[in-house]
Amino acid sequence: MQYGALPYRFTPNAALEILIVTTRQSGRWIIPKGWPIKGLRPPKAAAREAFEEAGVTGRIGAKPVGTFVYDKALDEAGVQATCEVTVFPLLVKTELEVWPESEQRTTQWVDPSRAEEMVLEPALKTLIAAFARRAAAAASKLAL
Repeated sequence: MQYGALPYRFTPNAALEILIVTTRQSGRWIIPKGWPIKGLRPPKAAAREAFEEAGVTGRIGAKPVGTFVYDKALDEAGVQATCEVTVFPLLVKTELEVWPESEQRTTQWVDPSRAEEMVLEPALKTLIAAFARRAAAAASKLAL
């Protein structure tokens, strides 16, 4: 079991953007995620991962936006474990220029459809699409 953050923000013209980050080993695009952290509730653990892996802080949602499963390489020999990631939304307020893993990872703000194209895990693609639909629906209600 892991916890992840789905960092997002709105541009000045109210367009939704998602922050994705590369993995340290393969360089594929993912969202910040990691193992449970002793003493931190799941949303706070997800927020900590977003800070460490992507250099962002903000308001973390208490309710998950979904889950996805992926196979994690545990060692150089190719031993893998299947991990289920519970994902919490993170409305980004601050973005740092230097953060704990800034030398090991690249981050990129993209629109949700581009994020779906860039990530490989099918369930993460679905989660991003569903989040974007909910955000668009909420934004349209606010505009009325």
